[in-house]
Order: sequence, then C-alpha cells, then structure tokens
Amino acid sequence: QVQLQESGGGLVQPGGSLRLSCAASGFTFSSWPMNWYCQAPGKNRELVATITSYHDAMNYARSVRRRFTISRDNAKNKVYLQMNNTRPEDAAIYYCKTYGHWGQGTQVTVSS
Repeated sequence: QVQLQESGGGLVQPGGSLRLSCAASGFTFSSWPMNWYCQAPGKNRELVATITSYHDAMNYARSVRRRFTISRDNAKNKVYLQMNNTRPEDAAIYYCKTYGHWGQGTQVTVSS
C-alpha cells in the first residue's frame, strides 16, 4: 500500500534553513505528483508546494515563494522541501501528500 514517511523537522531560528524529506513506497513514485502541506495550530491544512511527475513543474503558495524549494529524486523515491529564510509563521506540522494519501507529518518550529 502507499506509504509516506516525512522526516527532517525540528527547531530552526528565524532566517535559518531546514530540509524536509518524504520517503515514498507502494506506488510508481515517478508517475505521481507530490505535494507538501502544512498545518499550524488552529488553522486549516494548507498547500505549500507541488511538483508534478515527469516534467517536474513546481508551484508554490505565495507565502513561501522564493524561500522554499520542492524537489524530487525518482531514483530514491523521495521528495524534499528546502526551507530557507524561515519565518515564525512557517511553524507548523508539514505533511507529504500524493492523491488521497498522507504521511504522518513532521513538526517544524521556528523560534529564537
């Protein structure tokens, strides 16, 4: 079955960087689009970034554009979210998603 496992979350200072990873299994990874979502306390889950299959077209939420980068390694069945110049409002649980399948999330805390 489809499995998604996020990692790489933690504490980062404002302005710092963090790289999240999502390891995927149970499907033909290279053929499926991959997404990162985030959910802060008391807020709805929001789409952060998307990367398509094959052509690797990327889309970002306006709030993270030019700070975050989504990428994928089809040989390793992994998708990444490079978070640069982080802000306190980036603090959330970050989830990997493809079609109807979600990972369990990884916590990102942005604080000095």
